[in-house]
Amino acid sequence: MSRTRRLAAILAADVAGYSRLLGADEEGTFERLKALRRELLDPKIADQHGRIVKTTGDGLLVEFASVVDAVRCAVEVQQAMAERNTGVAVEKRIELRIGINLGDVIVEGDDLYGDGVNIAARIEALVDPGSVFVSNTVYDQVRDGCPLSLRIWASSRSRTLPGQYVSTVSTGSAILSPRAHLR
Repeated sequence: MSRTRRLAAILAADVAGYSRLLGADEEGTFERLKALRRELLDPKIADQHGRIVKTTGDGLLVEFASVVDAVRCAVEVQQAMAERNTGVAVEKRIELRIGINLGDVIVEGDDLYGDGVNIAARIEALVDPGSVFVSNTVYDQVRDGCPLSLRIWASSRSRTLPGQYVSTVSTGSAILSPRAHLR
């Protein structure tokens, strides 16, 4: 199998509290997650020209050729998730954490590997439910020319990602993270 490299925007997403949700209602959670993929996630990803690289039950790894498309997709998903969760009991809400990185990846078949992917996954692990965090490379690309009217709500050096800054992304109408200081 041939292996190549390319620059890609990588979006890593995961359901916060998935094990708790499954423990409370396994079949209902599974059905709600399938509906979420079918009705919201897959269409938004396709609308922004993303490619689902892999799924992990409660998680997704998505590749975008454009970092603006990746951020737009993440913001639109989180806004739609907030609307979907209106009126849903807190303990039953499906909330996503989304991290985005722009980096060099190794492509082998349909899969992606390397630091570009690993950093996106590590950023996602830092994210508050319902939020989008981006790496400094993503921030540098979207801060001045992104057509989304984004604001960087917080930006700080990450202790868990050496040499990286992590920023919380928001739109003018909705802050996608309540936390002003990141780890």
